[in-house]
Amino acid sequence: MVVRYRHPGHTVATLPSVTDHERIVPLEPSCAGYETPMGQMIHASIEAALDQCALTALKGKVDLIFTSPPFPLNRKKAYGNLNGESYLQWLSGLAPRLCELLGPAGSIVIEIGNAWEPRRPVMSTLPLEALLAFKQTAKLQLCQQFVAHNPARLPGPAQWVTIERVRVKDSYTHIWWLSPTDRPKADNKQVLVEYSRAMKELLERQSYNSGRRPSGHQIDSDSFLRNNGGAIPPNVLHVANTSSTDAYREYCRRSGLPIHPARMAPEIAEFFIKMLTEPGDVVVDPFAGSNTTGAAAERLGRRWLAIEADAQYIAGSRGRFSELTLAL
Repeated sequence: MVVRYRHPGHTVATLPSVTDHERIVPLEPSCAGYETPMGQMIHASIEAALDQCALTALKGKVDLIFTSPPFPLNRKKAYGNLNGESYLQWLSGLAPRLCELLGPAGSIVIEIGNAWEPRRPVMSTLPLEALLAFKQTAKLQLCQQFVAHNPARLPGPAQWVTIERVRVKDSYTHIWWLSPTDRPKADNKQVLVEYSRAMKELLERQSYNSGRRPSGHQIDSDSFLRNNGGAIPPNVLHVANTSSTDAYREYCRRSGLPIHPARMAPEIAEFFIKMLTEPGDVVVDPFAGSNTTGAAAERLGRRWLAIEADAQYIAGSRGRFSELTLAL
């Protein structure tokens, strides 16, 4: 299968398939995008990409849309963001068009950060309102809620946490897994974590304290004695995205490029790609930023398409593929 897109004003390029190994037609040098053996970066806003049929050929064929759009902050950031009612309208307006890309068992996973009311020690409900508007507009089912906890995040909001000291630091974001269907493709066996020491000892001992628990659950004597290769992870993902010496940052520094200020931890992208897709599936990130999603998909053998409006962030994202020769 060959899937094609056209960047406005540029040559036709090809999203590679696992079953055919033909080379992608190179993008023109004036285009900031690039290609890898498994995917492509498009230089465009998501609105332009959708309007100019960059994604038309993928309608109904995408297995996972995984993204972190600009958060609904109450002050302007370098990567661009809206706030208030304009943010709600923008995000919910994109929802049906993005979900047209999904296959029948596809998923969309979206990270929406927290927001605070301007000049007040009060959290905004705008992120939750945005999620609900997104869900309702596209008629999606909420499969599960996740929390990404970064214990190393700097204390903030500074005015309320470190200056007046009337709040504690905000150290998590919500990640929402949605789908048009109740039962999208998913396999938690692909994201098992190492058993705890206690569980390892139990498996070695092969005996368990059975009986009825205060919760009302009846536990049989052999309920937890089978080795499944690991434990089912919780929906709280612990990540410490603090590295200052990774290949991406080093590449940006050497190249004199700005480092994206809101990078997602690679472990988060890898978790959802492993759980919700299989090798050869298609992953799309409409707000790619430093292209954490594309790099994770490449490592895991998934085809990917990333869209980013900022040419400098695209240029920096090449550092995530330093071991590959990228085509313009």
